[in-house]
Amino acid sequence: MKPPPFDYHRPAGLGEALQALAEAGSHGKVLAGGQSLIPLLNMRLAAPGHLVDINGLTELATISADASGVRVGALARHAAVERDGSARAVQPLLAQALALVAHPVIRNRGTVVGSLVHADPSAEMPAVLALLGGSVRLARLGGERDVHARDFFVGPLESACLPGEMAVSAFFPALPERSGTAFCEVARRHGDYAVAGVAAAVTLDEDFRIIAARVACVSVGPVPVVVDVTGVCGQRPPASVDWDEVARAVQDRIEPEGDIHATAGYRRHLTGVLVTRALRGAAQDAARSGANDAGEGRA
Repeated sequence: MKPPPFDYHRPAGLGEALQALAEAGSHGKVLAGGQSLIPLLNMRLAAPGHLVDINGLTELATISADASGVRVGALARHAAVERDGSARAVQPLLAQALALVAHPVIRNRGTVVGSLVHADPSAEMPAVLALLGGSVRLARLGGERDVHARDFFVGPLESACLPGEMAVSAFFPALPERSGTAFCEVARRHGDYAVAGVAAAVTLDEDFRIIAARVACVSVGPVPVVVDVTGVCGQRPPASVDWDEVARAVQDRIEPEGDIHATAGYRRHLTGVLVTRALRGAAQDAARSGANDAGEGRA
């Protein structure tokens, strides 16, 4: 099929893009990577009256990292963020998750911010933003606002981006010292959306005991499901944690649905397995980080 007719806009600057979106209102859509939007148009599941192509706004293709975290511009491609050494050093979870996003061809074109705005509960980037407590910056004519991840994902394929607004960047906070991360998922084929997936972050104290542990689960709810399991882990070394108990605590918090790919029961079981796997991996990563920091301190 071919997309329904629309008016095409190719703005030369951000102001011009925001003007076009303001005039289009609820009939406007932003085209960046297009890896989700173009198939929706071709299948006529979306029919915007105006398409605002921002691929000429190269000032939005930025990736900046400092001690506070990583800010990713609206035109930063998945592949560029995945390969960025500074971003990887400040927030390794980004690269860990991006390696699981679709296929290289799609990662070369698709954008991180576009994935967030698409708000697919089976996608990796929304889970990463939710787990880290990041935010999305939305711009409109006359101003901008930052929306925290807990408020940004409203429902399946629905974000807090209002008509006339455009997501111009996303911020992924850094984690404290002696922290580690991991992202585990199971898909029917590599590159497919996950049947279930879990992002995890663990922080250890100076005695290598867990003082913070969180997971974000994908494909088990209308939005990424974030669960703080610090209390279940207790202030204990990872080797002393009952990971099965932790997995059960997460399973009690999710409400998966069945579909042609998996039953609800199988998704719940699989999420428990992935919670254990991801948290163990994140704890090991945190221990390595702590050991490296200690070695550098002695040096």
